[in-house]
Formats: sequence, structure tokens, C-alpha cells
Amino acid sequence: MSRFAHPAGDRHAEMMPQERPPRPPADLNSLSPKIWPRNSARTGGAVTVGGVDVRDLARDYGTPLYVLDEDDVRSRCRDYAEAFGDSDVHYAGKAFLCRELARWIDEEGLGLDVCSGGELAVALSVDFPPERITLHGNNKSAAELERAIQAGVGRIVADSFEEIARLGHLAERHGVRPRVLIRVTTGVEAHTHEFIATAHDDQKFGFSLNNGSAAEAVRRVLALPQLELLGLHSHIGSQIIDTAGFEVAAQRLTALLAQIKDEHGVVLPELDLGGGYGIAYVEADEAPDIKVIADSLREIVAKVCANAGVPVPRLTVEPGRTIVGPGGVTVYEVGTVKDVEGLRTYVSVDGGMSDNVRTALYGAEYTSVLASRSSDARPMLSRVVGKHCESGDIVVRDLWLPDDLAPGDLLAVAATGAYCRSLANNYNYQPRPAVVAVRDGVARVIVRGETEEDLLRGQS
Repeated sequence: MSRFAHPAGDRHAEMMPQERPPRPPADLNSLSPKIWPRNSARTGGAVTVGGVDVRDLARDYGTPLYVLDEDDVRSRCRDYAEAFGDSDVHYAGKAFLCRELARWIDEEGLGLDVCSGGELAVALSVDFPPERITLHGNNKSAAELERAIQAGVGRIVADSFEEIARLGHLAERHGVRPRVLIRVTTGVEAHTHEFIATAHDDQKFGFSLNNGSAAEAVRRVLALPQLELLGLHSHIGSQIIDTAGFEVAAQRLTALLAQIKDEHGVVLPELDLGGGYGIAYVEADEAPDIKVIADSLREIVAKVCANAGVPVPRLTVEPGRTIVGPGGVTVYEVGTVKDVEGLRTYVSVDGGMSDNVRTALYGAEYTSVLASRSSDARPMLSRVVGKHCESGDIVVRDLWLPDDLAPGDLLAVAATGAYCRSLANNYNYQPRPAVVAVRDGVARVIVRGETEEDLLRGQS
């Protein structure tokens, strides 16, 4: 039998790894505080976020709809700032970025990581302090680098030999001396999905520590007087729930710091260990405590630096998902409910892989509840699916919903603040939903939802 094709069976995705579905929860109406936004509750049977009823949100702004608990996001910024103290905390904008969120990050005193000229444009459009911006990316264009240099961004993370040369040329032309970090591929592979593990050698990011490319990158930056080398950068993956991988990465990076000191007589003052910390998407997930992460990382860096005989550098971390993910909820309207006897019930909603591609992309798991009312009906094993022309258009693969669920009901999916709007697309010409911020019972649009006119704009 071909390994690329298989006979159709009675169950969808037979080739995919299958696990037993979760057991029904004791209460289908409950909202676990470790999964749902800090300011979410049930009031009169309906889910509220930030004091706003999801029924009112659906009525006023339509569905699908991204809802972001502003106080939740801001409080997590403060949690990081407090936990890491004199270290630098930079929000990873790739998780989700818009102008209003950039203002929140600025007001809470965090830095900002951007990965493209577009993300940089968002930050600069709201006068985000450029010295607190770091530019990432494995293939930055000359135009992107030039804009970053002219804006005076605080750090540029060098990712290739071509980029080092390009940076040197642009710096000389503009008469500035940009500050540079070298992205190092440490060979540490986080226990996560293949597509979001970013520190093994066989991938596109950074300079390999194992083959000597990282050391050579250091030599080339130091050979260009128009560049200022500040330190090393590493990122080992995403949705990481312990610090074991960071310890190994820190040991290897510190060994490189010692090598740089011995070879060049240079003590680099900064070490950026990236982000990737996990959150709880389902009840079985255990999200790490930010204070525990901070204490552990500081202890790890201090220990390995002492063993290597180098001064402890200033530490930087780059949380994204853990800041914006838990505060986000996506609201959908149920369109059809289709029972497949003996298997499960398919619940089709008015969105899908255009507003949340993560389940289809790498098997992400989510928690969802009936949000427009409470129910005492029996639980039914369900699969929440979208309206797109793909059998893999799945929002929540396995969950229990009340068996009185009906068209017109609202479902809310928790922990969608990170990577859902960022990865949103227009597949099947589906407009991307609005993003609404809620706080103290008030809702306001921070990203306008697209219209059919938006979809047709630019076409001849």
C-alpha cells in the first residue's frame, strides 16, 4: 500500500495518531480558571468575558469573533515584569500584534520582538520606543534592515552570513552602528511538535553551534567595526512546559561565550534565551508558573556562567503565547449538528481553519463550551468543525457538548489569543473576523473585521 494514500474507512483521519477521547467533564458548564481568561464567568447561564456577555458581542459584532480580555493581557505583562525583575522581557509580536496591543505592551513597560517589516511598521505607527524593539527573521530583506537601522531599533538578530554582510554595508552607508545578537542553533530540541521545534540543526533558523557556524558568525560581526555585537540569542521551540531544555541550551551558549572571551578577549553582555513557554489549552495541560520559570532560568544561567568562568550576562526572554494566549476567546455560531451514529456528532460553526488553522496545521487541542446558555443535558462526544472545503477543517477534535445543542447556539473556544488571528487567512474567500477588546463591561473593536469589499479590493 502506498504510504501517501490509504483506503477510506468509517472514521476520519485514520492515518493520524489517535488517542482515546477525553472523559466527559463533571460539569459541561464549568470554566476552568487555568484555561479561560481571568475575567471570564457564567452570568445568567451565558459566558461573559471582561464583564461583557458573549450574546451581546455576537449581536453587535457578528461571528466568528475574536474576544480579548484586556485586563488579562495587561496582568500577564505585569506578572512577567515582576518575575524577571532586572532582566528584559520582550513580547513576541508574532503571537498576535495590532496597534492597540502594541500600546498595551508599551504602557506595561515591556519590549517588543518583531519578525517582519510589517510588524515593525505596526510598532512604529504607535511610536513604540524603537530602543525596546528587537528585529528577528531568517530572511530579512535589505529594505527591512534599512528601516530598522533608520528607526534605531535596539537589537537586530543576525541569522545568516549574507545578513551580516548586508547589515555591515547598510550600517556604513547610513553612518550608524546597529546592535546585533547572533542567533545560535544549540542542537536542543524541545519536546514539542516538529513544526514548532526550532533549535535542532536541520532547520532554517540561526547558526549551528555544532558545525562551527555560530563561532564563525561571531568572528564576522566582530570584524566589522560598523556593527556592535551585544550577545547571543537562542529559541528552542514553542509550548514548552519545563526548563530542562533551557538548561542545556544555556550550558552550550555559555560555553560559546567562554570561547569568545578566550579567542577574542570580548565579554558579551547579553544572553537572549527566547520564549516558547506553554499555556493550558485543555484540562490535562499544566502551564508552568512564570515566577518558577524566572527563578529557574536565572539560577541556570548563573550556575553555568560560574562553571564556565564568564560574567553573568543580562538575560532577555521573549514570551508571546503566555501573555496573549489565555486572554483570548473565539465565539462562533452553530450552523448544523450532524450525528454520525456510533462515532460522534459533528458540530459545524461559521468559521474554521480560516480563523484558527492551528488544529489542522499541527494538531493543536482546545477547550470549547456552549456559551450562549447553560445546559443540564447529557454530554455527547463532538467534533467542532468549520465551514471550509477541507475534511481537515477541524476547530476542536474531541470534546463533550450537551446533546441539546442546536443551530443558533454560540460556542466559545478558549485560549485563542495567540497565533489564531496572526495565522488567519481568507481560504474560500472567508473574511477574517474582528478583534474586540473587553474590559470592565465595555467592548471596543481593536481590529476591524473584513468585508467582501476588502476581499475583492485590488482585483482587476
